[in-house]
Amino acid sequence: MPRTSHETNHLRKIIEAFPRVTVAVLGDMVADEFVFGEISRVSREAPVLILRHRERTIVPGGGANAVNNLADLGVNVLPVGIVGTDEPGRMLLRAFRHKRIPVSGILKDKDHATTSKTRILAGMPHTWRQQVVRIDREPESELSVHMARELALATREYLRASDALLVSDYGYGAANPRILAAAMSRRSGSIPVVLDSRHRMLEFSGVTAATPNEPEVEEALGIKIGQDWNALSGAGAEIVSRMKLQSLLITRGRDGMVAFSEKHKPVDIPIFGGDEVTDVTGAGDTVIATYTAALATGAGAEDAAHLANYAGGIVVMKRGTATVSRDELLHAIEQAPPATRSH
Repeated sequence: MPRTSHETNHLRKIIEAFPRVTVAVLGDMVADEFVFGEISRVSREAPVLILRHRERTIVPGGGANAVNNLADLGVNVLPVGIVGTDEPGRMLLRAFRHKRIPVSGILKDKDHATTSKTRILAGMPHTWRQQVVRIDREPESELSVHMARELALATREYLRASDALLVSDYGYGAANPRILAAAMSRRSGSIPVVLDSRHRMLEFSGVTAATPNEPEVEEALGIKIGQDWNALSGAGAEIVSRMKLQSLLITRGRDGMVAFSEKHKPVDIPIFGGDEVTDVTGAGDTVIATYTAALATGAGAEDAAHLANYAGGIVVMKRGTATVSRDELLHAIEQAPPATRSH
């Protein structure tokens, strides 16, 4: 059911508070590379297309995309991560500096290959480009004990100046449970600690919120949810209980999101905008960035979920790894009031 303009005004005030908060990010910094080519002909060597190279771009991905989204929302952001001394690493740092994002928390290691994901896109002139293959380059070795300690120390230092901590764990080592535990040891005070973890959500302790998608919930609990509302509600409640969370946001693609908290019933939020999605690349980073920014202002879990839903609906209509600006978010809440579905 749609909500009142009073609630729209309330969401606007949360968005307007974003520039007054600071969020630290402990994350796996990924370089998203896009190589665009026009279809030239079929190769004589093999039944494959030959592409005439037209364009190449590298943008922040993974945890770096969460950083980028926070910056475009107007939040003061303090990233912690690791890159190599290679071209993708240099490009990530350049992108951060361009937006005046501090890079002192980004460690540089000549023995570490910057995680990069190269997407090859093909198309004819004046047509949409279609992804045909993706090539991932990942670190081949574990982080050294020294680097893990440095990441924990940098995170701990930033926590003193932050209103929230965002943890973006893509499984590449910089945001693992041990580093987070070390960073949070001897921490005084309490701020939101929001987690997005691909494959080991239940291994983390000390977090206050998480933003998994439905397949990640199914993998963590070894269940199948499908369209069963009771199964989804039970799964969310189990994760909140096992991880001792204050809130949980489960994203469900075109089915929207469901927000859980300790004291309230789950809130089912339909997707904002149409369900004809253009590109889901990096949408989870946008969702956690917006959700964390809202919690950092002191907003409740349901309000934070509504804003994350607006942001997710906007970003999936953009091509490639993209962000949502504060102005776009403000415009979205004026277009349509926040809505929920009853069960």
